[in-house]
Amino acid sequence: MRPKSSCSNFLPMSSDRTFALVGNPNTGKTTLFNALTGLRQKVANYPGVTVEKKVGTGRDRHGAAFTVIDLPGAYSLDAKSPDEEVTRAVLRGERPDTPQPDAVICLVDAVNLERHFYLTTQVMELGLPVIVVINKTDEAEERGITIAAKRLEERLGVSVVPMQANERVGMEALQVALSASDLAQPQWTAVEDADPATRYTAIETLLDGTVARSEEDRQTPSDKWDRVLVHPILGWVVLLSIVGGLFFTLFSLAGYPMDLIDGTFGWLGEQVEARMAEGDLRALITEGIIGGVGGVVIFLPQILILFFFIGLMENTGYLARVSFMMDRLMSGVGLNGKAFVPVLSSYACAIPGIMATRTMESARDRLITTLIAPITSCSARLPVYVMLIALMLPVGTAGQKALVMIGLYVLSILGVYTFAWVFNRTLEKSEKTLMVLELPSYQKPSWREITLQMYERGKIFLRRAGTVILGLSIVLWAMTTYPKSDSEDGSEQLAYSAAGRLGKTIEPVIEPLGYDWKMGIGLVASFAAREVFVSTMSIIYLGEEAQEDSVRDRMAEETRTDGKPAYDVRTCLSLLVFYVFAMQCLSTVAVTRRETNSWRWAILQVVYLTGFAYLAALATYQIGGFFLS
Repeated sequence: MRPKSSCSNFLPMSSDRTFALVGNPNTGKTTLFNALTGLRQKVANYPGVTVEKKVGTGRDRHGAAFTVIDLPGAYSLDAKSPDEEVTRAVLRGERPDTPQPDAVICLVDAVNLERHFYLTTQVMELGLPVIVVINKTDEAEERGITIAAKRLEERLGVSVVPMQANERVGMEALQVALSASDLAQPQWTAVEDADPATRYTAIETLLDGTVARSEEDRQTPSDKWDRVLVHPILGWVVLLSIVGGLFFTLFSLAGYPMDLIDGTFGWLGEQVEARMAEGDLRALITEGIIGGVGGVVIFLPQILILFFFIGLMENTGYLARVSFMMDRLMSGVGLNGKAFVPVLSSYACAIPGIMATRTMESARDRLITTLIAPITSCSARLPVYVMLIALMLPVGTAGQKALVMIGLYVLSILGVYTFAWVFNRTLEKSEKTLMVLELPSYQKPSWREITLQMYERGKIFLRRAGTVILGLSIVLWAMTTYPKSDSEDGSEQLAYSAAGRLGKTIEPVIEPLGYDWKMGIGLVASFAAREVFVSTMSIIYLGEEAQEDSVRDRMAEETRTDGKPAYDVRTCLSLLVFYVFAMQCLSTVAVTRRETNSWRWAILQVVYLTGFAYLAALATYQIGGFFLS
């Protein structure tokens, strides 16, 4: 018997329907969500947890609006991970912050229909109207799999829509299903036995006669690609080549748009200076706001290039192969390949990386991955890296700078593995978990999907520049301007200011690392967000006499009391090593506290990373003196 439901047998037509989008990971759920909603999306977190909440709006073929909730990928409703707990709670109407959906769109993979129907049959037992979307039908045909969608539709009593979401094939049929005046509940008898084998037997009976497989053993293009891309030797050669190409592109291709942005902010500053009388207000706008924000926004092209490469690897199915290759390496430090996905996500930003740990079943593995995630060289470090590498290699080629950048990322990878190994041996042991990973077939990249991802990440970066960076830039400008000195000399005014006094107070502590008090101001300010180091340097140096110079040129001209360059190779290397390891992000601290539900782990994270960063930078500068003096 199908479980009773408070819903009626049909869902009446209305202009405010809410659909939940449900499916296993790697089924093309994000692609379908973007196809249905376009840019009309909001991304937040479910209150009380760090699971991402994606909601979008679309219109059916009649023009009526509907809402789509993209639920976290889940293999079942048995809730073995926090992501699956959220998916189950939303579908059952158990979350007060999210209304129970009116209907569910169940997305399944045509190549693995039996396994994906495990979740679908559980959803059908909730008593909600369902639309089944069978994605990747083209890949199924390549493998000799034929699905009788109409016959399956008759057995289930709900709409079954074959689709190729990445090519938008089948979207019109899905729109027809979404626009139906009535959406029926499935004709599915609940599986009362909790044993998975019993459910799979019921699924086999359901699909019997609807799925035909060719007896011919067909080798798909994905099989041929995997011979190279997951090869024990060639696979790593390809991966390292892709990473090398990424960093070369960051320095070679991004230069032109960066110069354009730099020139635009310079022009804005000149326009303000030409139209406003000299005074603190003009200085606030030109040095604090335009200089501070512009010093960070200039790196937007490199952020977009980074996410283009990540989106390309994810969209083609290559990223899952990288996780597969990394499983053996991760197992060496007590984790499995599932930890690689959060770690890799952290190379974009540690916050979604830590959020991604909620797909891991083991609480111990989640904690270890959370503690090591901030060591990854996130995109916020990129502006700092680029600035310091340019200072260190002012006449270096793009290839030379790319090699230094690769070295920094290798150093962060070594840090991740080292501390994962340490935590694996110091934290209390728990039952070892195994990784079950479904490798999706390779597919042509959806440029629309990649562009949407770049747009979303670029918007987040600019929003941060317009809020956090803007606010801190104004505070830093005030700290470098007040209290006023009687001297008209810019250097003396900076030293007399609140920021100057703070820098001089901590100078004895950071001097062994090769830093002066001005750099100390940048270190303290960037604890809120790493990229603030760049805007801080912009305010400090462009606020002095040579306002027509770029901040990089002004820093290159800076000298110590002995006349030597302040930003020599030793100092730049020391700063780079410090920023590789330092916990310079308040938002990450807050997410760690929220994720672990304890200040203990958040404080430990700050202490061990900052302490190690100090020691590593100290060793770099002092040992470097023997080779670079």
